[in-house]
Amino acid sequence: MALSAPSSIEQPPEPLRYAQWLGWGTRLGLLVLVATFGAQLAGWWPPRMAVHELSALWHLPAAEFTQRAGTPRGWAWLAQLQYGDMAGLSGIALLAGCSLPGLLALVPLYLRSGDRAYVAICLAEVAVLLLAASGVLNAGH
Repeated sequence: MALSAPSSIEQPPEPLRYAQWLGWGTRLGLLVLVATFGAQLAGWWPPRMAVHELSALWHLPAAEFTQRAGTPRGWAWLAQLQYGDMAGLSGIALLAGCSLPGLLALVPLYLRSGDRAYVAICLAEVAVLLLAASGVLNAGH
């Protein structure tokens, strides 16, 4: 029994647009991660704390580690982008937030097709993600 070639299936524009934005976001995030890591590894971007000092704290619980290492909390790392180890977090932040532009890029498509429910869902997802990232909601820390 011979296998036939898969039939061409027409994809709606919405998932294609979201996938395209997600693809660009992940590529950019990975590029930033690799570039900042490479720059730090090459010694072009000094870390905030030397590795030998850092390794002496690795055994500590997270709360004590962050306190003794002076690790910034929340979005305070943005003020320390001059350090290689903090700059690497920008790649992680890009990867974590790369779904936001994709969701926002869907809104005009759904508006054009009259799918107001999908517009509301996309905007609600964006609002929830921004609220979660803002740090306003704290789980007892």
